[in-house]
Amino acid sequence: MSIRCGECDDDVFTAARACGFYDGALRASVLELKRQPHVASRLARLMLATQQRPPLNSANLIIPVPLHSERERERGFNQAALLARELARLSQLPLDEHSVVRRVHTERHRAGMDARARRESVAEAFAIRHPELVAGQRVLLVDDVFTTGATVSACAAALKDAGAEEVFVLTSARA
Repeated sequence: MSIRCGECDDDVFTAARACGFYDGALRASVLELKRQPHVASRLARLMLATQQRPPLNSANLIIPVPLHSERERERGFNQAALLARELARLSQLPLDEHSVVRRVHTERHRAGMDARARRESVAEAFAIRHPELVAGQRVLLVDDVFTTGATVSACAAALKDAGAEEVFVLTSARA
């Protein structure tokens, strides 16, 4: 039986799950992850429990949501990639950090940005560099926070256009 809240009906991904709400200790951990990469191992252990439940447990490839190269240089790392690496190690699923690229340097999402503005800011932002590696795969797309779903939906659309069979989304937190 599939249970959907209806909030994501317009999104391209198959299903999205988060470990919890972006509040309290989880919020503090996600914010700390942006400054301290070692936090990824703790968050990934939480994510593993969620990944092992249906339908996410049918994924056979993990892909992190990429940052634009400029943003990654500013920060020094991609927090989604850190989470995905650790989750791949824990779950023993293959990791692909090279097939999806963020080709558009989008403005940082501001707190006042509504869902439509967020969708417009990431439309066509992602490209698939190696479509042969994602074709036919059931992809687990990993990011730190699910806010409106705009970013992961745009990334999922690029993956589906490249032939991914299904795209599941897993985040540490849901805003």
